[in-house]
Amino acid sequence: MEWKNIYRGLLMGASDVIPGVSGGTIALVLGIYDRLIEAINGFFGKAWKKHLGFLIPLGLGVGIAILTLSKAIDYLLEHYPGPLKFFFLGLILGVLPYLFHQAEARTTFKVKHVIILLIGALLIASIAFFDLSEGSEMERGLSTYIVVFFSGILASAAMILPGISGSMILLVIGMYHTIINALSNLYLDIIAVTGIGVLIGIVLMSKVIKYFLDHYHTATFACVIGFVIGSLVIVFPGWPESMGRLFVSIATFAGGLLVAYILGRVEYKAS
Repeated sequence: MEWKNIYRGLLMGASDVIPGVSGGTIALVLGIYDRLIEAINGFFGKAWKKHLGFLIPLGLGVGIAILTLSKAIDYLLEHYPGPLKFFFLGLILGVLPYLFHQAEARTTFKVKHVIILLIGALLIASIAFFDLSEGSEMERGLSTYIVVFFSGILASAAMILPGISGSMILLVIGMYHTIINALSNLYLDIIAVTGIGVLIGIVLMSKVIKYFLDHYHTATFACVIGFVIGSLVIVFPGWPESMGRLFVSIATFAGGLLVAYILGRVEYKAS
């Protein structure tokens, strides 16, 4: 068992709770994205046993983070949304040099790859113009179960793509409050139905991503980097109104850059 994947899962799970931040981006920060896609796909093949040691600790960390940190993240988003999002801005910006290095962009990127990167960035950045207001809390019943099931599929498909936040997708379709409320209050029925949808979405999207990584590796990386760049627009909360909040936001932004640098040094050396 690769037990250090628990802390990796904790980071991925915490990010998936925050609108605008992608668990796939954190997997890239940690240098495990390619292996994550390979392990998810391999789990349903003949060599499934060898992937358990990677996936079980990672999944355990993600689950613990989502269940235990949902209240804390919800609190921070309500009372300190700016500094929290500036931290993730720093984290996302800090990973970009490692992504360009991993893609060997200096030698492999051509004009078409730059165009793909720009299209990917514009596509993700355009999500910032969606109306993210939500209606009142939904009643628990069959219709809710159906909606949260398909919401789980959509959100998880986004989670595994770097730069696309599953939580942001839930906001766009008006389901973020319902699901975060279920996590905070441990509504096990909602959590279970959403979880099944999440698992199905992860499996389906991982197969799509693996195909493109295998057949169009450089173009896929160009698109992924574009997604990550575009997510900066979504995460950016606007400039703080007070000088105190501005200094705190600058500090958390610097903290995010530092964390990305440290993780990049440790994880990419180990890989």
